[in-house]
Amino acid sequence: MATLARRSSSYVCRSCTRGLRRQWLRGHSYSTATSTPDIYDVVCVGGGPAGLSLLAALRAVPTLRPLRVALVEAQDLSKVRAWNPPPDRFSNRCSSLTPATKRFLERLGALEHADQGRLQPYHQMQVWDGITGAPLELDYGDWYPGEDRGNPVAYMVENSHLTSALLKRLDQLGGVHIFDGAKVQAITYSTEETEDLDLRQWPIVHLSSGNQLYARLLVGADGANSPVRTFAGINASGWDYDRHGVVATLEMEGDGWRGNDHKIAYQRFLPTGPVALLPLPGRYASLVWSTTPENASLLKSLSSKDFIAMVNAAFRLSHVDLAYMHTLESGQADEYAWRLEHTPHDPRSVPQPVVGVQEGTVASFPLRLRHADTYIAERVALVGDAAHTIHPLAGQGLNQGQSDVRSLAKHIDYAVNHGQDIGTITSLEPYFSDRYTDNHIMLGFCDKLHKLFSVSSGPLVPLRSVGLRMVNNSNLIKQAFMIKASGKKIARVKVI
Repeated sequence: MATLARRSSSYVCRSCTRGLRRQWLRGHSYSTATSTPDIYDVVCVGGGPAGLSLLAALRAVPTLRPLRVALVEAQDLSKVRAWNPPPDRFSNRCSSLTPATKRFLERLGALEHADQGRLQPYHQMQVWDGITGAPLELDYGDWYPGEDRGNPVAYMVENSHLTSALLKRLDQLGGVHIFDGAKVQAITYSTEETEDLDLRQWPIVHLSSGNQLYARLLVGADGANSPVRTFAGINASGWDYDRHGVVATLEMEGDGWRGNDHKIAYQRFLPTGPVALLPLPGRYASLVWSTTPENASLLKSLSSKDFIAMVNAAFRLSHVDLAYMHTLESGQADEYAWRLEHTPHDPRSVPQPVVGVQEGTVASFPLRLRHADTYIAERVALVGDAAHTIHPLAGQGLNQGQSDVRSLAKHIDYAVNHGQDIGTITSLEPYFSDRYTDNHIMLGFCDKLHKLFSVSSGPLVPLRSVGLRMVNNSNLIKQAFMIKASGKKIARVKVI
């Protein structure tokens, strides 16, 4: 780190004129020193939740409003703005927002543009071992200290809904130059220098539209296969899990979830991977089932009747029965009905039966772990999936990205207020130090949890069961886990 800081300090002296330094110290953004329209203080590539949240923070924080900022997004954002599905239709790509993430989005003003009827809180998680049945119940009960006592554990939201709300908030704030429907063709370093501004070593984003955007700070919020990360020469280490996440939007029996005012999320750890059923508004639910590629392919090929039977079996039958049902090409509904008659289970310990699946929502995606060696380079910062990709079993992917955004916005704000160049390693290093360890711990925790519950036989299985029961009986351990999962350690950014 010290080496990077020394290199950065010399770079600042090399890249900035004295006149521009004086302008920055007077509180003006560098880009205002030139009339060239394609020079920006911040260019963010990627219009997902992380990228949009960062830009909203840069526009909402008063001291950052003078910055000239741009968004680059390959898709047409008019479709995102117009997102307005019927009340009984839900996307199959949903995320779980921790209370800390929800408060951050509220302070940004984004949730004012969301349909609160589509934001579903849940107050408890019931997790259990798919082999031994050892349980773990997580909630913000009376034992939890502070403002979250008795509040929801998390809030389910469709990714498209959140993206639409953030984009509407950006439109309301104004001041963001949006280049949508334009793909990044290349990213290069500038060699230009003018009387007013030294642009040498600034990234230039070349778009398919013909625009060339010069960036004092280039932010990669462009996903796991980030072109910005590739341009910066940042390596990402990790591995594929040889598992796919099967998602679907499901309909529950009767009027909906048991106890509509106090909904519960369910997750069962099977040897092939965890299966989770998460509450959506009314009688609907979001399925995330991590399993082998072969099982995922079978599930996607089944009729709705057989697919529903497989989901219900995943929460009620033994893992041996379920493994057998995965060998059948069809007829799972009849097989499930027969086996359920011979399988004792407590209906109160499992979700209500699934009775329907929304057409076109059954899909899958490969699961992998990736972690960038660093989140920063000279004039480059990575956030969200561009910096790290996590197993979805703890629902922390989007929350990690939002924590990245909070931290990066905080340190950009500090740099602006202290007359620093926001694009140098010196200014960006605190962001990397703030986020890397926390993300590394969470990635490692989810990875070890996946591997621990993938073991289906041997002495580790009863030991795992004993450990799970011990955790379940310790409020202190559960409290520590919930504090970590809620993201409470991340400093807040003051926004309007």
